[in-house]
Amino acid sequence: MSEIEKRSNVKSRSSWWWVPSLYYAEGIPYIIAMAASVAMYKMLGVRNSVFTFWTAALYLPWVLKPIWSPIIEMFSKKRNWIYIMQFFIGLLFLGIAFTIQLPLFFTITIVIFWFMAFFSATHDIAADGFYMLGQSEKKQAFFVGIRCTFYRLAMMTGQGLLLILVGVIETNTGLPSIDIKTVATPDKEIVQTINVEDIDVTVREGDLRIVCTPEILEISTKPAKLGTSAAAIAKAEEWNIQNGHILKDEVKSQKENAAIEERKFEKFIRNKFGEKKILKKQSNEGNVGYLYFHLSKKPEGDEEIIVNFGRESGDKSISLKHGERFIFNADNWNIPAIVVIQLDPNLKIESATMFLAKSGKTSLAWSTVFIALGILFLLFAIYHRFMLPHPETDRPMERKEGESYLFEFLRTFKLFFQKKNIGIYVAFLLLYRLSESQLVKLAQPFLLDSQETGGLALTAGQVGFAYGTVGVIMLIIGGLIGGFIISKYGLKKWLWWMALAINIPNAVYIFMAFTQPDSLFVINICVGIEQLGYGFGFTAYMLFMIYVAEGEYKTAHFAITTAFMALGMMIPGMWSGWLQELIGYRHFFVWVVICVIPIFVLLPFVPLDPTFGVKDKKEK
Repeated sequence: MSEIEKRSNVKSRSSWWWVPSLYYAEGIPYIIAMAASVAMYKMLGVRNSVFTFWTAALYLPWVLKPIWSPIIEMFSKKRNWIYIMQFFIGLLFLGIAFTIQLPLFFTITIVIFWFMAFFSATHDIAADGFYMLGQSEKKQAFFVGIRCTFYRLAMMTGQGLLLILVGVIETNTGLPSIDIKTVATPDKEIVQTINVEDIDVTVREGDLRIVCTPEILEISTKPAKLGTSAAAIAKAEEWNIQNGHILKDEVKSQKENAAIEERKFEKFIRNKFGEKKILKKQSNEGNVGYLYFHLSKKPEGDEEIIVNFGRESGDKSISLKHGERFIFNADNWNIPAIVVIQLDPNLKIESATMFLAKSGKTSLAWSTVFIALGILFLLFAIYHRFMLPHPETDRPMERKEGESYLFEFLRTFKLFFQKKNIGIYVAFLLLYRLSESQLVKLAQPFLLDSQETGGLALTAGQVGFAYGTVGVIMLIIGGLIGGFIISKYGLKKWLWWMALAINIPNAVYIFMAFTQPDSLFVINICVGIEQLGYGFGFTAYMLFMIYVAEGEYKTAHFAITTAFMALGMMIPGMWSGWLQELIGYRHFFVWVVICVIPIFVLLPFVPLDPTFGVKDKKEK
């Protein structure tokens, strides 16, 4: 076969060979940077206010996309940009894998995520442009559903499959979990004091495991003197720090953060809008009990065992006051770590709660996942290097004599902002997802957080199933219904209903925050309802961007609308974690629902062509 014939075959290669893989590759780095990173940092112990700020800031490359998109046009072919970006993204995934277990992992990985976000946004520009160049208009129309499907499969992978995989690796690389039952008993008078000398810490036969004393903790419902729990917590904390079960720097950091949070403005927000416990004047408080943890034998070498402890199910009147996370190593494996549990002073009847102690290698689990992603993207780069077609129109932009790229670039922006009603359009783009932009940063941390801090204490696998399977299926169903309804009745007629659909179902998080359901069935239903509404309502947003972009420079103007979409997600997302830490999950989710008000104030003033979006009979 001659070289000309070979090149002809490459030019006419079926879109099935590259469209599905290209759009799957486009979605993965975006969902990893925006969603999976949030779950990762939460599982690795980073504060909500810290990771929400920096992961929300990762939207910036997508905000700036219209500014550097002409560079993609000017230099090299789009197919070259595609596989080169995939190669570098693969290397960055590997970079995260090999730095995630370092002491300064957060700083290092967030810098890597920044580079990944810029490379991913560049890849998006090149891929979307190549999609139009690499096939005819008829094929573009046919494959639009295929590209959306594989992009959503990437969402399912990033939010679901990878989290499930992390959960499986974490469970199978750690020590066996143990359940500890705590019982409130009204008929016994039990006086407990911290006494580590009586704990049996001798070596146990068999595999390395977590040992808890007692196996069942009984606490009397008879009240204790005021200050009992505070004294117990202080003594337990001092012991645990002294023996290396808790890092002194962590406690110091928490206290410093608490002091910082008492600045005037933040103190005002906390006092006025934060969760408050109504305390009655009384001369006593709920009784306390103690658990003691150690390992069955000395761990090998320098291995460090992290034990996480929290409520699993049962009466919420029995709560953990100290001891959510402990460190064991070769030096302190046989020195008991102390946990403090307290009863609600109003609890007078027999009741019980199950607590769970678990130890998984979270860093190793995430490293393994990122190694797999790195290898996948290196393979994508190689595959697309040879499988992408060579359309003749895919070439660097040629500048005509006397024509200025800068002038044309600035003219594109000028024409966009000269559109009639552009102020209202921009306000709509920024406000439509004001509620969702804050929810999305705290939804997964809320599901993962311990019940003592207001979360639901789900595992990574359970969150992956809720968001990556149930959530994505409902999202797709909502999107399909939304597309069908708009094509039948038009965007204007259904805009209000879709605005309600994307915002009001967020209230399911208020329900979950106040009730903290133990049932996975209930939690999955709530997540499914929220994602169904989001899929239905987001259809209106996408069509609205197309409506705003209509006219000359349609492609460039659509890129500008996507920049405003990213900006609308970035700014509210950056403050979301800070606000949640001040007012708690319950009041934060109430605030999220209150944030729907601005868009409904704006909607009556949004001008729309009543026929826009309605499918023409000839098209049918």
